[in-house]
Amino acid sequence: MSRKDTLIEEAAENITIPVNVGVVLDADTEIGKMGMKCISMALSDLYASHGSSYRTRLVPNTRDSKNTVVGAAAAALDLLKNVEVQAILGPMTSMQANFVINLGDVAQVPIISFSATSPSLSYTRSEFFFRATLNDLSQVQAISIFIHAFGWKAAVPIYVHNEFGEGIIPFLNDALEKINTNLPYRSVIHPLASDDEILKELYKLMTMQTRIFILHMPFSLGLRLFMKAKEIGMMSKGYVWITTDGMTNFLRLENSAIARSMQGVIGIKPHVRVTKRLQAFSYRWRYNSQEEASIQDLNIYGLWAYDATIALAMAVEKIGPRHFSFQKINVSNGSMDLDSLPVSTVGKDLQHALVDTSFTGISGDFHFKNRQLDTSIFEIINVVGKEKKVIGIWTTENGIPRNLTSMSGDPILPSSAASLDILWPGDSKSIPKGWVIPTNEKKLRIGVPVKDGMSSKFVRVINDLKSNTSKVSGFSIDIFDAVMATLPYYVPYDYVPFENADGKSAGSYDDMIYQVYLGNFDAVVGDITIIANRSNYVDFTLPYTESGVTMIVPVKDKKQKTAWVFLKPLTWDLWLTSVCFFIFFAFVIWILERKSNEEFGQTAPQQLGTSLWFSFSTMVFSQREKVVTGLARFVVIIWCFVVLILTQSYTASLTSMLTVSQLEPTLTSIDKPCCNTF
Repeated sequence: MSRKDTLIEEAAENITIPVNVGVVLDADTEIGKMGMKCISMALSDLYASHGSSYRTRLVPNTRDSKNTVVGAAAAALDLLKNVEVQAILGPMTSMQANFVINLGDVAQVPIISFSATSPSLSYTRSEFFFRATLNDLSQVQAISIFIHAFGWKAAVPIYVHNEFGEGIIPFLNDALEKINTNLPYRSVIHPLASDDEILKELYKLMTMQTRIFILHMPFSLGLRLFMKAKEIGMMSKGYVWITTDGMTNFLRLENSAIARSMQGVIGIKPHVRVTKRLQAFSYRWRYNSQEEASIQDLNIYGLWAYDATIALAMAVEKIGPRHFSFQKINVSNGSMDLDSLPVSTVGKDLQHALVDTSFTGISGDFHFKNRQLDTSIFEIINVVGKEKKVIGIWTTENGIPRNLTSMSGDPILPSSAASLDILWPGDSKSIPKGWVIPTNEKKLRIGVPVKDGMSSKFVRVINDLKSNTSKVSGFSIDIFDAVMATLPYYVPYDYVPFENADGKSAGSYDDMIYQVYLGNFDAVVGDITIIANRSNYVDFTLPYTESGVTMIVPVKDKKQKTAWVFLKPLTWDLWLTSVCFFIFFAFVIWILERKSNEEFGQTAPQQLGTSLWFSFSTMVFSQREKVVTGLARFVVIIWCFVVLILTQSYTASLTSMLTVSQLEPTLTSIDKPCCNTF
């Protein structure tokens, strides 16, 4: 081969083939400016490192979609018909992509979006649509697991009224149903909603029971909503706010107003492993962006734009140098003619090359699974001060590990959710219950008594004149607080002292209780005695002290001072039984002693009379006769014991009747009328 032929061959090898690609972005938005800059940096980095080996060069043709669906469609039509681009990077939003995808199908041109996340843009819908970002569906499981860990049974999604907002809701509903959490209400915010319209919807949410809110909307709209929520008190204790990655990815807390409005917010975002390559790229990004004040910090969408551009350039190079052209069929000269579009001759080859493209990008492992990115790792962040504190990392294998430094930690379960160090809205560390009794912004007014000139261990009211506030404490207050804390929901309440303007008691306990009947108090707490007239106006709780329920009523004296009072201790039946036993004992003694004991007499009448005398005289142990038989002595011993018990019992009963007051209440029931008793 001659030297001339060699030079010609080398020159041919150094010739690069330009390949037109379209870029459809919203030029005046932050993500649009970021995407354009990252695309430019990606092409510069790729061809600088592979200049000698790459025969193709992507030539970006940028069009402004002007933040509208029509603008994106017009830009795509212009690029396909007039520039004959082989692929389109963009568009930005799911609404824009919904129409542009159809154009790509007709022209057989790959549409690669790094920011359209709606699940409705399914990979089964178009073989030429590539989602170089995450499907919103991928974060639904992370949100449901987080809610399940705290046992919340209801949540309200707040989403923007467009394809981006509505696409996630059916999948979110299905995921929450699996953990027995329902969506009692769906709050829809228009993309162009005014502040008054946002306030109206927030006030409606305040009247509902649920306090768990899942926010799925663009950052600009979400920030306005948080500002208004802070303004009306919905960023206070008891509320839970969870933001999806569409807002969390753009979260910046350098602005004090933003940080104050979002304290305690929980956010979900994709996890990006920090590498030296990423750190170097971030440094170059900040250096190159110093002169462009409108471009803010780099986020995940910029990384995906960079990697998507690299993937497209690699796929174009993979199909090799060839004639990149369009087959024109009945195409008119009108730039907006929708009847027919030119068809790319290499579209299918480029589509297959993109499917097979896989590499490690600055965002991590980059490859298309079902023509969309796939990730199994999400960060759960907590807004604390001006920091985005990572409180958990969700993975499909391990849930939310306790040990955030290890992906193999035990998952967080409902029983161990308290192990997550979370600052909730209202600077609270206690886990919100998730719902309250709807009070239409009104807290329960709990009346407490004020005692003049004395301190009570049950209720103490201390007035702070400097701050014009009252501090309430005491045993009754502690009991009430403990009971309210055990409720499965949060009930807001305030203690209101029953006092005049001078700080003294405004009346008696009866007057304070009557205020509940009038509606000035919702309840009263204190050392309040349960009495009949108060029960006509309020319901009392069960007593929590040992005194119980008592009645103070007049009584009557049952004691009768008569001459026959000594007969009262024993009944007539007992008197008769005692006499019979005396006679029976006399008869037994006569039978046993009549033959051998001369002291009982010689004749039968004498013996019977002496036996009766012996029987009755034992009652005072004054018998003179002696018994001589052993069996008679045994009977006397038993009889003396019986007589002793009988006499002592009689003496005690008579003494009690004569000395102890016998009182009987004249009123035995709280419902029984008491007339002429006072």
